[in-house]
Amino acid sequence: MEERERKIRLWFDMWIKQQDLGIDDIFAEDVVYTESWGPEYHNRETVKHWFAEWNLRGTVISWNIKQFFHKNDQTIVEWYFQNRMKDRKTEAFDGISLIVWTAENKIKSLKEFGCNCNCYDPYENGADPVFRDEKINWF
Repeated sequence: MEERERKIRLWFDMWIKQQDLGIDDIFAEDVVYTESWGPEYHNRETVKHWFAEWNLRGTVISWNIKQFFHKNDQTIVEWYFQNRMKDRKTEAFDGISLIVWTAENKIKSLKEFGCNCNCYDPYENGADPVFRDEKINWF
């Protein structure tokens, strides 16, 4: 468990530092990485390209781990994420990653799931729901 958590923390730290500090050590060569909003990367070289290219367009401000859950060859990590893109647009959301490990403790599969941080009660003022008139982000 400690080695897996160390690798996940290193992956998150790489985004904060905007440096590849060991992608080859963390991910299996045939990894499948799925972002919460749809893009999917099929192999370690593509993950490395995406990491380098994305960091030219934006900055991860924070990616804080809240907790880990482990079961057999799987780990779930709950986190909070915030970024700022070069166009000054910022995003922040809560999320989890579902990770499947190889026997060598490399990430074989990683799927991110996001949740809007800006929550509200649509029934706050009565039995009929009142929803915000805003663009819905599907994480």
